[in-house]
Amino acid sequence: MTRWHGAGARRFAPVLGVVILGTALASAAPAAAQDVRGAAKSADALRLASGSIQALVERVSKSVVQVVVSGYQPLDPNGRTEVALGRGRVIGSGVVVEESGYVMTNAHVVAGAERIQVILDNAPVQTLGRQTTRQVDARLVGISDELDLALLKIDAPDVPVLTLADYDRLKQGELVFAFGSPDGLRNSVTMGMVSSVARQVDEDSPLVYVQTDAPINPGNSGGPLVNAAGEVVGINTFIQSASGGSEGLGFALPSALIALAYPQLRDFGHLHRGLIGLTVQTVTPLLASGLHLPADAALIAANVAHGSPADTAGITPGDIIVAVDGEPVASLTMAQLYLRLYALRSGQTVRIDLARGDARKAVIATAVEIPHVCDRQTLIDVRNALIEPLGVFASAPPPDQDDPSSGDGPPEDAVLVTARVETGHPGAPPLQRGDLIRAINGARVSTPAALREAVERVPARGAVVLQVEREGRLEYMAFERE
Repeated sequence: MTRWHGAGARRFAPVLGVVILGTALASAAPAAAQDVRGAAKSADALRLASGSIQALVERVSKSVVQVVVSGYQPLDPNGRTEVALGRGRVIGSGVVVEESGYVMTNAHVVAGAERIQVILDNAPVQTLGRQTTRQVDARLVGISDELDLALLKIDAPDVPVLTLADYDRLKQGELVFAFGSPDGLRNSVTMGMVSSVARQVDEDSPLVYVQTDAPINPGNSGGPLVNAAGEVVGINTFIQSASGGSEGLGFALPSALIALAYPQLRDFGHLHRGLIGLTVQTVTPLLASGLHLPADAALIAANVAHGSPADTAGITPGDIIVAVDGEPVASLTMAQLYLRLYALRSGQTVRIDLARGDARKAVIATAVEIPHVCDRQTLIDVRNALIEPLGVFASAPPPDQDDPSSGDGPPEDAVLVTARVETGHPGAPPLQRGDLIRAINGARVSTPAALREAVERVPARGAVVLQVEREGRLEYMAFERE
């Protein structure tokens, strides 16, 4: 047996070490090369993704506008108009949806507007010494407070248009981009994903929204939420936030509802739609337990308006809605349900399958047209509505404003206070929204114009005595004309 020891062993050890080291270096070299090639590929992929996003932003930005609204706005930070209105300016966003210059935005952006202006971007990158924006006046064409949508018209037919995405193809986790003017910072974009395709924020409202974690702040309202193809998946509408800033809970009205509303706002000025008089709610575990509903119950009839098509068809509160137009409600999203039940045209029919205890029933309801006071919404006419010495906006009261218990004349013999206004007159009377002004200095008034003229006839430091009805009770309010 051969043994290695002494000097011979010492001579062998370096040789063996060289062999091992050489082998290690030989194997490490390809690994290092692979790491370098992998890092290069990753960098190339990032550059490619970054370039794609830059190209998307540059293309989409040209169709996004800033909306500047001048007029009377709520002074309360929560937007409550019963507190007071004051002159101010609101900045929101919008998106061009038709080549002839139609811009979609939110209704709350243009609320109380006397003048609406739209700022267009000719280039997404601002450069010193070169004007890249245009500012044009906009006309309010149509509005829907229910959907919080408004349609504007501008004289700028050359602005590129963004197309609406197919809402049925929107997926949770999909990459999206929010465009607009957060906090007035025009031409801003943020990136995130779709947190929920159809989020029902209020259980009492059937409306659903696209929820996103893309940062959205005040000023983004009315701007588009777009997908990676540059298509509009929704209109940024509101955020849920304790701080007032983005907390990753942004909500956009889905493209399906925009597609429904846009042509009607353009053609009629409102949602020219029908209704069947049915309000539904989703069945929660607590609701099912308390009402002893079957385990598969998903939707319940919460309210049926008396004399409505739903009432005539035989639907009653408490009925379980099983299917709509033959489609089981369990397979419908809230957005699809909204479109089937609340986006009907007058004369359209809808089949509703019901479960009432152990009985099953199918009914047909025919939608009727929702009445409208007027076909077109207009900007506030301050000259006719504002009565500055009294610090109020006023109008003729609707027919149902009359309180029979007062026994003091029909509602036409009064002027309705629609909002308080901060006018800078400290001596103005403490009128409130909803007050009925019956008379001034003993003389009846029936129109805002007559009330305004009567106040203006009172000389400086003269007495003004208003007879006011508030919650069915009459009282006098006296002040000195400044």
